[in-house]
Amino acid sequence: MTSLAFLIQEQLKPFVRRIDAEAYYAEEFLKSIGKAGFLNSNTGVDFSTEVRVVEEVSKVCMTTGFNLWCHLAALTYIRNSENRYLKDEILPQLENGLLLGGTGLSNPMKYYAGLETLHLKAKKTNEGYSVNGQLPSVSNLGKGHWFGIIAEVSPEQRMMAVVPCNAEGLTLKAKLEYLGVNGSATYSCAFDDVTIPEEWIVSHDVDTFIEKIRPAFVLYQIPLGLGVTEASIASIRQVCNKQGGCNDYLSVQPDDLERELELIRMETFKLADGEGLLQQWKELLQLRLRTAYLTSKAAHGSMLHQGGAGYLKYSAPSRRLRESYFLVNLTPTVKHLEKMLHQMQ
Repeated sequence: MTSLAFLIQEQLKPFVRRIDAEAYYAEEFLKSIGKAGFLNSNTGVDFSTEVRVVEEVSKVCMTTGFNLWCHLAALTYIRNSENRYLKDEILPQLENGLLLGGTGLSNPMKYYAGLETLHLKAKKTNEGYSVNGQLPSVSNLGKGHWFGIIAEVSPEQRMMAVVPCNAEGLTLKAKLEYLGVNGSATYSCAFDDVTIPEEWIVSHDVDTFIEKIRPAFVLYQIPLGLGVTEASIASIRQVCNKQGGCNDYLSVQPDDLERELELIRMETFKLADGEGLLQQWKELLQLRLRTAYLTSKAAHGSMLHQGGAGYLKYSAPSRRLRESYFLVNLTPTVKHLEKMLHQMQ
């Protein structure tokens, strides 16, 4: 992780204020992760390393950690596809930092949990498919970027593809009105008869394929919260002697947060290092939910411990507080997770 620490110090830390305050998109840093070899899957996917990279980035800036998660989600779709063009031509460029990817599966993941209908419709054509509809928010997009979509072909069939941002008939509109995480290169995506050729198709049978990709989809989100939680704990410890030690009387204390953090981290890496990630769906959902609640608790606790210093508009504690609110609303959201886990009982 020495080279990663150097990249974060040189190419991310100097831009965190701009990312938070000016919606700056850390594109070159994200590409540097791939160029440094952290995402290479030639000898198999190294989930443990990729999870660790997301956590280290999120300690400094969860917006950029979230962008990295989007990219890893796109990698997951292609890594599990049988499409040779995508695996031989596009995947290597996504892994080595030449291209970046987005996910586009917020609405489909809600669809498969019974929360929404699919926003995109696909019609079979001689070239492949023609897609229409709109996705309200897709992140980590830009020139030369690709992102995943799922569209309904018929009541019995749904297809999945990855689409380049310059596809004809695709219109992107920047979204910058969020409470935080505005430097995530998020756009609404309108599809007007966008042609999807066969070489972009990830799967013609998504109802089965979704079970292959959703464990990694969720796994890569957990270190977003781990990173923010660890940074929040460090922020609390910085002011432990402030104002005569009165922070000792607050209900949220760093030792308690750290114990829970280490438990979740240990369980996360156990899953990441194991052979049966696909079989650990319920455990992943539970870890993701615990992480969201712990991150919120830690970020809120940091604000209490920091007092007035944390209340400054662009302070690190207030940024992490806003990041924590984003995490609880990132698909699968907390209420989405609670519903799925309840149905598994």
